[in-house]
Amino acid sequence: MGVLIFFMLAFGALVFVPLLLLKLVFSLAFLPFRLVGLAFRLVFGALGGIFRVGFGLVGLVGGLLAMAFFVVLLPLLPLLVVGGFVWLLTRLVRPRPAVRLIA
Repeated sequence: MGVLIFFMLAFGALVFVPLLLLKLVFSLAFLPFRLVGLAFRLVFGALGGIFRVGFGLVGLVGGLLAMAFFVVLLPLLPLLVVGGFVWLLTRLVRPRPAVRLIA
């Protein structure tokens, strides 16, 4: 019984040790590509975070400006319309200057 267990372990070692060595060789062969991928992920992740914060701030400022427009300037719109009508009426009533022809 002990000999059978020994042969099973020896056969397992003959199969698994080369597989482990093959995995180690492939891992070492692809290690530079993994490191380059990690570097790209770090750089573009940082840039993405910076752009996300920047565009978030731009959106926040735009939202605050829109809110200020609707809260402050929109109630003044009737006064602006009345002022525009008064300006148009004064231009309409104002005498026009005479046209001189220069020959």
